[in-house]
Amino acid sequence: MSLPRPVYVLLIAIVLFLPTVFLQAAENATCSFSTFSAPSGYTLNLVNGIADDGTVVGQLTDNETLANVGFTYSTAGVFTKYTAPNSQNTWMYGRNSNGVNAGSYQTKKYPGSMYGFFLQGSQFATVRYPKATNTWLFDVNQSGTAVGSFSASQTVTKAFLLVNGQFTTLAYPNALSTYAESISDNGIIAGFYENNDIPSGFLWQSGKFTSINYPKAKWGTALLGVNNSGAAVGIHYSGDNSFGFLYENGTFKNIVYSGAKFVTTGGINNNGVISGQIYFTLTDTLGYTATCK
Repeated sequence: MSLPRPVYVLLIAIVLFLPTVFLQAAENATCSFSTFSAPSGYTLNLVNGIADDGTVVGQLTDNETLANVGFTYSTAGVFTKYTAPNSQNTWMYGRNSNGVNAGSYQTKKYPGSMYGFFLQGSQFATVRYPKATNTWLFDVNQSGTAVGSFSASQTVTKAFLLVNGQFTTLAYPNALSTYAESISDNGIIAGFYENNDIPSGFLWQSGKFTSINYPKAKWGTALLGVNNSGAAVGIHYSGDNSFGFLYENGTFKNIVYSGAKFVTTGGINNNGVISGQIYFTLTDTLGYTATCK
């Protein structure tokens, strides 16, 4: 995985005390789904965040070239595809209600470094953490504050908060990797950290990490989206697949779709609408938006 952004830096490593949350087995949420398919010539690669106006972002795979291209998908059912300049692959991860998209791209020169970017209309800005080999930009909130991750070595990845061109480093204590995946308008960050390739989810607010782990998830938990009320979505790894859930008021609820092998989540907006992907097989999938209780 990776993330992006440029300019200058205020490097502040944040390692504060953190409570851990472990809960009872989850029940299934009751959801109302609206689904969509990839446009002709493309396959859904991943459905990620959702803005308050219902616009979904993610990436498609070109069936001919196998390259990844970013996309937005409107409530009117319109796909808009995007490829970053001089890139071999483009990913779209998050979007705010001002129409600012956050994403990442892989440069053309083999093997290709990862850079982050902001995109609003035709205005494109690269994001690169200073002296980092790879930068990923995952989300941007209404005020323009963004989150992502960076790596300066092959073994350590840290997260960052980007405010007015200044970076603040976020590192979960003693973790090899920290990924900040989503940020709400009131500064709640959702993400995950890893040790020995086993992820654990976290929420971060006002300098404090709280570890969030789906009950008895054999291969770990990742939080991928959070809204202003603190409701979060993520996936847990159990068996051979990953499964989506809603985490709200200290309770986990599974996101399930009748007839599907499994369902993943990508984001949740301030209206409580969840975005994600439904898998009937690994190649037969639908994107979705859903309201769940």
